[in-house]
Amino acid sequence: MRIATLAAAAVMTLAALGGAQAKDWSKVRIGTEGAYPPFNVLGADGSLTGFDIDIAKALCAEMKVECEFVTSDWDGIIPALQAGKFDAIIASMSITEERKQKVDFTNKYYNTPPAIAVPKDSKITEATDAALKGMTLGAQSSTTHSNYAEAKLKSAELKLYPTPDEYKLDIANGRIDAVIDDVVVLSEWLATADGACCKLLGTLTPDPVINGEGAGIAVRKEDQDLKEMFNKAIVAIRANGKYKEVQDKYFAFDVYGGE
Repeated sequence: MRIATLAAAAVMTLAALGGAQAKDWSKVRIGTEGAYPPFNVLGADGSLTGFDIDIAKALCAEMKVECEFVTSDWDGIIPALQAGKFDAIIASMSITEERKQKVDFTNKYYNTPPAIAVPKDSKITEATDAALKGMTLGAQSSTTHSNYAEAKLKSAELKLYPTPDEYKLDIANGRIDAVIDDVVVLSEWLATADGACCKLLGTLTPDPVINGEGAGIAVRKEDQDLKEMFNKAIVAIRANGKYKEVQDKYFAFDVYGGE
């Protein structure tokens, strides 16, 4: 009887320890950039809007958790996640092997190709390395697009910027010859008055190593339970129509990409 009592006590102690270690995900802090329209935009009033934001809200509602958004500069967003400033990154972050060394990812929640834009009077006629020879190409730093340019568009002189706003200003004022970014981001900008200077030159064939597997939600490696919660929620909102509802608010095409 004493042995049985001790065994039961041990089981209860282990259960208590396990419960103490388990995280309470009733509230999830989500890191985003706020400078990548139409995916995530920080308004002058401090409000966040965009596809990433609405998808995050839909996922949190599906998981029955409270969302809290935290903005971060892109260059420091992974270190901020690792430091515990938030619990997940939903900011159009491409799933790449390099980033997997630092964080873990959910399955993708969208996938769109890179593209190049140039001034409307540009003499550049193709989105190729040869056509960009001797030209200055702008890109946001620490992105798959800047990595693609470094690896695949070596004939161009690459100029890096902290956010897309800076490269847009430079190409509009004739300081650079072309820019590379997600086709949706460039198309959205070109449809505005600020983007009237330029045109889409063409999309690029994604490199699976450089461009990754699409945009996913980054979490700390130890938070596998949160990762699985997000994965189940992505499947659920794809099935119940909520994903399409959010998508149709921003795009006239399937932003999710092929299965």
